Amino acid sequence: MSRTQKKVLKKILFYFVLGIIIVYLLFPFYWAVNSSLKSQAQLSMTPATLIPRDPDTGEISIFTRNYFAIFKNGQFLRGLVNSSIVATSTTILSLIVGSFAAFSLGKLRFKGKEPALYVILAMTMFPQVTVLSGLYAVINALNLSARFSMIFTYMLFTLPFTTWVLTSFFRDLPKEIMQSAQVDGATPFQTFHMILLPLTAPALVTTGLLAFIQAWNEYLFALTFTSIDPSARTVPVAIQYFSGEFARQEPFGEIMAAAVVVTIPIVVLVLIFQKRIVAGLTAGAVKG
Repeated sequence: MSRTQKKVLKKILFYFVLGIIIVYLLFPFYWAVNSSLKSQAQLSMTPATLIPRDPDTGEISIFTRNYFAIFKNGQFLRGLVNSSIVATSTTILSLIVGSFAAFSLGKLRFKGKEPALYVILAMTMFPQVTVLSGLYAVINALNLSARFSMIFTYMLFTLPFTTWVLTSFFRDLPKEIMQSAQVDGATPFQTFHMILLPLTAPALVTTGLLAFIQAWNEYLFALTFTSIDPSARTVPVAIQYFSGEFARQEPFGEIMAAAVVVTIPIVVLVLIFQKRIVAGLTAGAVKG
């Protein structure tokens, strides 16, 4: 086999494997969209169709009532509002507190810095269910509202991640920047706020988006803390309580439509901040 044939064969194999990976990753989302466009009768058809079709005429369905149904569902709309409030508040607080902590751990000298880093890292290793009962007892003792309790408990997982990631970015910033600022008479807070923080904007966007996604999709804590306050249910919990028109009917089409709608804000945020996300993920990978 010649060298040219080997190159062609490698390209074919590469694109074949790439195609399999793309299909594997995108097919679940496609199936959710496909199911959201089907009526209950179409969802009961066997075998299942890859394109929504009317079971009687076989024509491709153009209109569907699933999306109209979920936007007429007050519980779902209220869940979207609650998720937006909780996820946004958690992200902002995590970035504010995490950036201060990362600046201290990455640029300042004090005793116990290394143990503190490892303690922060260890906090991300605990499964949610292991700390749920203790947190629930604390929330009851403090008599916190459901929304505030979710924000408070979500930071238990978003804050260590944010602090750990941002610490590496602050640590990689040249020391000469702080030294120059000190020579010019800037205080440590002014150096942090006016000089170092803008330089870590890609890292802030990357960690903030990941924290937002984690808070937006969280289910276990939301289910527990909103059990006595249904009006504070976030959208993952609200979707669970969807009910069909008849007893024991699972509104699968509406659930899939809700899942698609819930995914849209995340996709929009990624598209808006994609350049900063790439910059944040690749920062520090190449040393110049």
